[in-house]
Amino acid sequence: MSVVDAQFDHPLKVEEKATMPLAGGIANMGYQCGMLWGAALAAGAQSYRVYGAGPQAEAEAVVATQRLVKSFHGHTKNEINCLEITDLDMQKGSGVLKFILKGGPIGCFRMAARYAQEAYSEIYSAFSEENIEAPSPPVSCAAMLAQRMGVSDMHAVMAAGFAGGIGLSGGACGALGAAIWINGMSDPAEPDGFSYSGTWINQTIEKFLESSDYEFECSEIVGRKFENVHEHADHLREGGCSEIIEAFAAL
Repeated sequence: MSVVDAQFDHPLKVEEKATMPLAGGIANMGYQCGMLWGAALAAGAQSYRVYGAGPQAEAEAVVATQRLVKSFHGHTKNEINCLEITDLDMQKGSGVLKFILKGGPIGCFRMAARYAQEAYSEIYSAFSEENIEAPSPPVSCAAMLAQRMGVSDMHAVMAAGFAGGIGLSGGACGALGAAIWINGMSDPAEPDGFSYSGTWINQTIEKFLESSDYEFECSEIVGRKFENVHEHADHLREGGCSEIIEAFAAL
């Protein structure tokens, strides 16, 4: 996120630091690679600069994030989850050690350097093309949650691309990622190390599981993947994911 923001000449230091708990696929749980969470936020930030607040900006952020997921597949043999990319379970102490011994951090840094440039190009291209037809609000579950949590319009649009498990890809819940990121901005004292047990991050995850029937992935929670941003918006207007959003809004 930091590299892409810098290329757009709009660094966002507080917002970038708050992405740290998303590394390793949300608190090292192995879901979507932290690079995707960061790239989606960078896309949302640019969407806000281009379109301002509202449904159009949110819809464009989701579509841009779909492009980011597609391009990311080219670097990881069609995988987006940290667990599959590294073939290691970071929740285990031995997994972290193996990751370090196998040169994992170096490999991730190299991939980040390559992907950041590609992410910038995808975001730039997405907002240079013809606008999509935006659905009626709410558009994104993550943006909807951000609004309920009382953050700025910019932050709501930044989170929009998390919808449907990041760009509607069906992965780990975008509202969960948004809640962790938003709380990270208000509590900059992030836990050190690889373990999040007993921290506010762990408490946020536990609250989420209580409201999602102990499912992490969007496609499992809602029983399908969304074909497009209009389908996701219809789901929200019909009350979909309301329990999850209400649970986080009450934190």
